Amino acid sequence: MPTALRWLLYPIVVVGGLAAIALAIMAVVLSLAYPNLPSLEILTDYRPKIPLRVYTADGYLIGEFGEERRAVVSIQDVPAILKQAILAAEDERFYQHGGVDTLGILRALYANLVGGGKRQGASTITQQVAKNFFLSSEKTYTRKLYEALLSFKIEHNLSKDQIFELYINQIFLGQRAYGFAAAAQTYFGKPLADLTIAEAAMLAGLPKAPSSDNPIAKPKRARLRQQYVLRRMNELGFITDEQQQAALNQALVIKRDSSETTIHAEYVSEMARQIALERFPEDVYTRGLRVFTTILKDDQEAAYSSLRKGVMDYDRRHGYRGAEAYIDLEGIKSEQDEALEELLQDFHDAEDLHPAIVLQVDAKKLRAYRRGGEIVTIDGEGLKVAARMIDNKAPANKRLRRGAIIRIQNDEKDDWRIVQLPEVEAAFLAADPRDGAIRALIGGFDYNRNKFNHTTQAWRQPGSSFKPFIYSAALERGFTPASIVNDEPISFPATVTGSQAWEPKNYDGKYEGPMRIRRALARSKNMVSIRLLQASGVRFVQDYVTRFGFDAEKHPPYLTMALGAGSVTPWQLVAGYAVFANGGYRVRPYIVSQIQDDKKQVLAQAAPTTAGDERLRAIDPRNAFLMDSMMRDVTIYGTGARASATLKRRDLAGKTGTTNDHVDAWFCGYQQTVVGCSWIGYDQPKNLGKGETGGSAALPAWIGYMGRVLRDVPESFLPTPDGIVSVAVPDRGKGPALELFYKENAPAEVESVAPADESLAPVD
Repeated sequence: MPTALRWLLYPIVVVGGLAAIALAIMAVVLSLAYPNLPSLEILTDYRPKIPLRVYTADGYLIGEFGEERRAVVSIQDVPAILKQAILAAEDERFYQHGGVDTLGILRALYANLVGGGKRQGASTITQQVAKNFFLSSEKTYTRKLYEALLSFKIEHNLSKDQIFELYINQIFLGQRAYGFAAAAQTYFGKPLADLTIAEAAMLAGLPKAPSSDNPIAKPKRARLRQQYVLRRMNELGFITDEQQQAALNQALVIKRDSSETTIHAEYVSEMARQIALERFPEDVYTRGLRVFTTILKDDQEAAYSSLRKGVMDYDRRHGYRGAEAYIDLEGIKSEQDEALEELLQDFHDAEDLHPAIVLQVDAKKLRAYRRGGEIVTIDGEGLKVAARMIDNKAPANKRLRRGAIIRIQNDEKDDWRIVQLPEVEAAFLAADPRDGAIRALIGGFDYNRNKFNHTTQAWRQPGSSFKPFIYSAALERGFTPASIVNDEPISFPATVTGSQAWEPKNYDGKYEGPMRIRRALARSKNMVSIRLLQASGVRFVQDYVTRFGFDAEKHPPYLTMALGAGSVTPWQLVAGYAVFANGGYRVRPYIVSQIQDDKKQVLAQAAPTTAGDERLRAIDPRNAFLMDSMMRDVTIYGTGARASATLKRRDLAGKTGTTNDHVDAWFCGYQQTVVGCSWIGYDQPKNLGKGETGGSAALPAWIGYMGRVLRDVPESFLPTPDGIVSVAVPDRGKGPALELFYKENAPAEVESVAPADESLAPVD
């Protein structure tokens, strides 16, 4: 053999021998390792940890609890644009390769060798499934070998769509979101089907660095990754140039509080969570329980917006308090410095009350940095509310200056204005008086700031909102709406009260002398209520109010009970007023109707009480009818007249309430189909301010709610029960007026039965 040929063959033989040895070693490794690979049962019988989810009665998601946010979806339910975005970002040859992309591995291996370290990978979607289910995330060649072997095994046993479905449901995408369906809700508050191209590209870019480069933690880094995905989608022919440009131009609205759903029902969700945990304590957060509440989406949103408006209106009436906090801006080099974003991390968005950092301010203009990099300029009317806090004479710890944290809001003209987080708290609760199902529950102004649920946990004095129960007791003791009681000052010596002398007064300091109790309730006359309680017997009334669900020990048997000096919760008041609304039956409010497992099998079902069941009879139907009649006068002629005047209805009934020193303001009332209670006050009780009564501070939220939920509901009235008659009685020198009576208590001359759909005229 020629020497030249020999020298040519030697390298070939050596390389061939080395290759044969490598193949032999690989065959041995495969023969030993492949049989020991883990079973794929975890994939073929996929049972991820599915969180507890809470829904409205009409099927809207309002809460989710668990270590992992996850929503399992079928591959058929994943929109094509999201599939394409994932393939463009992670594995464009997924449907062509056999589990391992050889070209990709060679590229990564070359880069690692040249770079001197293990810095790159070329994991396919199949390899990522193998890693996520079976392996650690360490970057070693041994782990990569097992990953490749597992990938071949997975590809051999599962179809491409099955593998893709596992990936879409299992991958971690930041903010505790596992799977793309959960991420769509977490970042955008929407289902997969509603994603735009821009949103799909943003989500598809997350697997590379989900914790650090998501749009909440690092919006600019996430934006760069999104741009890369869009470019790859265009290069692969998934989207056109026009679609790419439109997606790049789309401003994404990111949910800053990833715990939020699109419905404001955090207090409801927490109540449902506690109920589910008590019933299923072992695996409540992982087995995919579905808790259905009784609230309705539209009712809940009506309550939320009405309460929020009422609180903000109250807050504006009492002036601007100044900066929320201060941060050190030393070292900030420009208005677009990324450090500004980090400095805002500790200040959450309270819905549309956005935190911002003051960068520059003078008497005419303020410039501030808002989360997301927007520089906001505020002047004119938007700055007017804070004018006194810009002046150098303002308190140093409240003055608006560079570094101050403020709140800003878009007004009706889409201009920015300065606002503030209210210090006052509020609550609103509404229920169906026919069975006690809670329709709406707002436990406070902002759940993220204060998780204390004022509808169920706040024991407050009810003030005059408790008077209907005193009047109802008086009717049982023989009083009638036409009974005359003296509205004149009254005093009690210490020997009677047992402590100190008591000289109660009417709210307005005015007294009208002898008057019918119908008028007294409409005008909320304290002196009449006290005399009614005294005549009825405090021990009798203390026991009587338990028929409505109140605790006797919370209402000591003293005459102060007539002015609502006991303790109640909004939950109790709604239950109490429901008795009047439904004709005298005590129904128990409830908020969870059903609990299902992940297969939608019912595990627990509510058994509500229902008006009409005589076993639930709390008061005489005639009593309920007379009280309904008198409380309708409250909303037409009395302290709550703003209700009927605004809503243009005569079937509303209720009562205002204002406690001593204006500490609590209430309005509780109903229409036959819904009963609601509105409260406003401070957690650390203090005066709400001059003129802040139940009618001015609490009633607006009730009106706002009722105006929306009763929009298409026709007027309706309690039917006249047997034993009710109307009689013409003297009307303070103005001639006879019709009044309602129990038949046995009526004056001798009966004129006619009162029609059920008329409110009696006021008696002056």
